[in-house]
Amino acid sequence: MKFPIPHTLKQIAAIINCSYVGDDSFSVLGMNEIHVVTKGDIVFVDHPKYYDKALQSNATIILINKEVACPEGKALLISDDPFRDFNKLTAYFKPFKKSVSTISDSAIIGEDTIIQPNVFVGNNVVIGKNCVIHSNVSIYDNCVLGDNVTIHAGSVLGADAFYYKNRPEGFDKLLSGGKVVIENNVDIGALCTIDKGVTGNTTIGEGSKLDNQVHVGHDTVIGKKCLIASQTGIAGCVIIEDEVTLWGQVGTTSGITIGKKAVVMGQTGVTKSIVGGKSYFGTPIEESREKLRQLANVKKIPSILQNIKNK
Repeated sequence: MKFPIPHTLKQIAAIINCSYVGDDSFSVLGMNEIHVVTKGDIVFVDHPKYYDKALQSNATIILINKEVACPEGKALLISDDPFRDFNKLTAYFKPFKKSVSTISDSAIIGEDTIIQPNVFVGNNVVIGKNCVIHSNVSIYDNCVLGDNVTIHAGSVLGADAFYYKNRPEGFDKLLSGGKVVIENNVDIGALCTIDKGVTGNTTIGEGSKLDNQVHVGHDTVIGKKCLIASQTGIAGCVIIEDEVTLWGQVGTTSGITIGKKAVVMGQTGVTKSIVGGKSYFGTPIEESREKLRQLANVKKIPSILQNIKNK
């Protein structure tokens, strides 16, 4: 998430009332999660296990809970609770705004797009040309849809990320300031849920098709011409490359990559990154031919045991 205008390190520290290490005028351009940070971004870290990863990331401002040696060309924001203060910044730069109508006056809707009854279109939404949005679809603030997009009834675009910190008093939610981007010629089935990014974008690539009841987690990027069948659940921060097929009831863990033209058979648990151009099946996931061979061999065990007993 980039700020509307650049801020200084001193200004950001004042917003969250914390100390800092670096020049007062050090430039701060935005804030992002570690997997999408670029120069000028803030990233937060609150556990020593991840200090080095944050300090060596592309972020140039590290919101951290302990003063440490600051790498050259970077700055620190010292906070007793970086998670809390990251939320403060999200709320400051991307505050929730109440919608005053079913279709916001700030929404931009392209030529020949059809909006069916009972659709909600939030603030600053952009919808391209020749789209069809069926009844009871909710498109939250800041979502961007390309041309020739179809969304079937009951789907929700832009719900918050499922991201919490476990505190003694209960779970503390990380605020979501990102958005959903749907590229041209995408079809989304009924009752799908696509969560917005925490600070970046959740993206569905051009020409991809989602069946009914598909869930896409925050900050996930789905490539071009992918097919995703019903009841598939994709966790946050997953990269699905172009022309991937996920059949029904596939589930993935977070932060993995599924390579180009991979095919994942139904009810598979994708527990790790997989290379493209192959077919996969099972939990834990393996290439489908090997997994099916194993299952066939398992079926032979009773007869093998019986033969041993009869000898």
